Amino acid sequence: MSTTTYYTAASLDGFIADEQHSLDWLLRQDLDEGGPLNYGEFFAHIGAVVMGSATYEWVVRHEDGRWPYQVPAWVVTSRDLPTVEGDVRFAYGDVRAVHAQMTAAAGGNDLWVVGGGDLAGQFADAGLLDQIIVYLAPVTLGAGAPLLPRRLDLRLEELARNKGFACARYSVVGPAGDAGGDDPG
Repeated sequence: MSTTTYYTAASLDGFIADEQHSLDWLLRQDLDEGGPLNYGEFFAHIGAVVMGSATYEWVVRHEDGRWPYQVPAWVVTSRDLPTVEGDVRFAYGDVRAVHAQMTAAAGGNDLWVVGGGDLAGQFADAGLLDQIIVYLAPVTLGAGAPLLPRRLDLRLEELARNKGFACARYSVVGPAGDAGGDDPG
């Protein structure tokens, strides 16, 4: 059975991109590419990817118009986007249909929610997000695109250090329970 994972990096204060949609803060960090929870080992099991329109545009810009993924990719968007050469499929609306298509195309391999945080949240809302792997960078941004703008209960499965990054893998338990009670504020 395929596992659906949101694999990403974030600033210590919980942003995946700064206010200008830049990742310069992330790309200057020191990283051991063979370290714990590394991309190469993760991606070796991926059969399909999905991303939002802002992530897609960043990837196309960052890769000078070349498509970096050799697996089927879905871009969930509400607007028209430029196309690139590669197996890229544009999708609109509910992520449940996208997830079903991805699962069929992945041939038993895993699914990667590349970004952004709201798209990962839509998968979580639909009960389709199994785990989150996050690299926490030693930087704060103060504002930007949030890591995952949802209330979720998670279970820590793995924790490691990769040079300056804290790396964690969480299972998604479900929507955060509302314990109620007194307001601490």
